[in-house]
Amino acid sequence: MDSEATTEARILSAADALFYEYGVHAVGMDRIRDASGVSLKKIYKCFPSKGVLVEAYLRRRDRWARTALEERVARHTDPEERVLAVFDWLYDWVDGPDFHGCAFINAFGELGADSQGVVDAVRDHKAAVRNYLRDLAHETGAAEPDWLASQLAVLLDGAMSNASITDSPTPARHARSAAKTLLNGQAAPVV
Repeated sequence: MDSEATTEARILSAADALFYEYGVHAVGMDRIRDASGVSLKKIYKCFPSKGVLVEAYLRRRDRWARTALEERVARHTDPEERVLAVFDWLYDWVDGPDFHGCAFINAFGELGADSQGVVDAVRDHKAAVRNYLRDLAHETGAAEPDWLASQLAVLLDGAMSNASITDSPTPARHARSAAKTLLNGQAAPVV
């Protein structure tokens, strides 16, 4: 018999795959039941509502994305290369067969007006990524690491959105090039 943690993991794995590929609104709980092999009664015992399941899915995605990103960046020691590795990671992810855009932007677009839990999960993720970028910017000796991190975050989100729309990893290369320009120029923030 499955433990509660294993049951939750099966539900989350199914929800993750379905929500990410098809969107939250397009996926009903019956479909998650079928994909996970877990009864609706057990699903609702673990996740009392679809909203709670969506939040759990986003929190899981957050852990996956940030871990994958940090592992890729850790391969480098040069501070500027560590920043650029963010966009190399993005390129490889976007170029893979399972890329369907940014789960956080997608979920916010679908549910942001109706779910404070989704808004919180999305904002927490974006803030954590921006803080990570700030730490990387600080390592480069940037005069304005907060400003640089904000610029890098815009490049990252823009590249993900454009890659999804164009079905091409090329925007990740463009974002990498723009990041390199920012690193080389270290222009002062515009007020």
